[in-house]
Amino acid sequence: MVLLIYRLLTWLALPFALAYHGYRSVSRGRKSAFAERLGWLPNEQRATLHEKPVIWLHAVSVGEVIAARPLLKGLRGRYPGHQLLLSVTTETGRGVAEHDQLADQVIYFPFDIGPAVRRALDAVQPQVVIIMETEIWPLFTQEASRRGIPLLLANGRISDRSSARYRRLAWFFSPVLAGFACLGMQTALDRERIIAAGAPAERSQVLGNLKYDIPCDPVPVELRMELRKQYAIAADNLVFTAASTHSGEEQAVLTVWRELSGQYPDARLVLVPRHPERAAEVARLAEQFGFVCRRRTELSLDRLLAADELLLVDTVGELTKIYQLSDVVFVGGSLVQSGGHNLLEPAACSVPSLFGPQMHNFKEVAALALQYGAGVQVADAAELQGALSDFLISSELRQVIGANGLKMMRATGGATQRYLDAVAQVLVP
Repeated sequence: MVLLIYRLLTWLALPFALAYHGYRSVSRGRKSAFAERLGWLPNEQRATLHEKPVIWLHAVSVGEVIAARPLLKGLRGRYPGHQLLLSVTTETGRGVAEHDQLADQVIYFPFDIGPAVRRALDAVQPQVVIIMETEIWPLFTQEASRRGIPLLLANGRISDRSSARYRRLAWFFSPVLAGFACLGMQTALDRERIIAAGAPAERSQVLGNLKYDIPCDPVPVELRMELRKQYAIAADNLVFTAASTHSGEEQAVLTVWRELSGQYPDARLVLVPRHPERAAEVARLAEQFGFVCRRRTELSLDRLLAADELLLVDTVGELTKIYQLSDVVFVGGSLVQSGGHNLLEPAACSVPSLFGPQMHNFKEVAALALQYGAGVQVADAAELQGALSDFLISSELRQVIGANGLKMMRATGGATQRYLDAVAQVLVP
C-alpha cells in the first residue's frame, strides 16, 4: 500500500521534474537528456553494455563522484573483465564523471517511476548496483531486488538534520532498506541511524569513508611549476584559491582580496565557482571590485596573470590541478547555508585550507581537520582576511598545516579495500 501511494506521487511529480530539468538544461545551455532519465539508452550503447558483465555505480553529483574515485579504481583493478557504468543525477556531476574517465560509460540515473526503472535495468542488466551515500530510491531498489540484483550502499551517511526524519519514516524506509544486500556506513553513528530508519542490523556495517582514500602526497615542485605554466601563473607567485564558492561567498572573498592584494603584490587569486554556469555573474562582480577576470576557457598562455587580474575557472574537473598549484585554499559552501564542501582534496595535496562555520554536510571531516590541525575555521569574512594574511606571510605556517593534512589523510584511509571485499561477497562469479 505504501509503495502504491509512492508510485502515484511519483507520477504526479513527473511533469514538474521534467519542467525543472528542461529549465535547467535551457538556462545552462546543456542537453536535457530526457530519454536517459526515462530509462531509454541508444541501441549502440545497449549493445556495448551487453559485451561484458556490468558493475553499476550511482553517484548523485560532484561530491559523490569524487568520493567514488578510489572505489572505481579499485573495481577496475579487481574486475578487469567487467564494464563500469557510472550514473549521476546532476549536469555538473556528469561533467566531472566524464572528465575523470574512470568508468566505461556515464549515464543519467532514471527517474524513480516504474517504466523508466525497468527500461534502465533491462538495458544495463548489471550484476551488482552500488549506491553512493544515502541515495535511496524505493522503486529502483524494489525492482533491482525483485530481479535478484545485489544492491550495496557505499559511504552511507545520515546527517544530524536528516536523522529524525528517517526515524519518523522508518515504516516507509524499512521495506526499502531490506532490499540491500549490504549497507556500508561511514561511522558507527551512521550505522545506528540507518538501523533506526529500518535497515537490517545484520546487513549494516561500518566500512568507513571512501573520501579519505584519495592519493595523498606532497606535490612535487616540478609538477607545481608545470601546472602554473598551464594556468598562466608565475612560478614565484603565492596562489590563493577560493574553491567551490556559492552566491554570497564570492563577494566576501573579493572584499578580502581587495584589502590584501595591495599588501601582497606577488599573490594571485584563483576563483572556482561551484557551478561554472555562474561564471558571467561572478565575472561582473569581480569587475565591480576593480579586478580583471581572465576565464579559464579563454586563457592565453602568452601573458602571465597580473596583480590586478584573477583567474576565473569556468570549467569542471580541474579542481585537483588547481589545488596542486595553490599555496592556500578557501573551501566554499561554508560561509553560506550550503553545508560546506570537501576539505580532503586540498589536504591530500598538502595544501592548507580555510573554511567557514557552515560545515554540517561535512561535520566529521571538519572536526578531523581541526583535530589534526589540517585547516583553519573562520567565522566570517573578517576572520578569513586575518587567517589568509597569516598564511600569505608565513611559509612555515603553510608547511606545518599542509603536513598536518597529509597526516590526517594517512591516518584515516583504508575504506576502499573494505568496500571491495563487500562487493566480492555478493558479486556473481
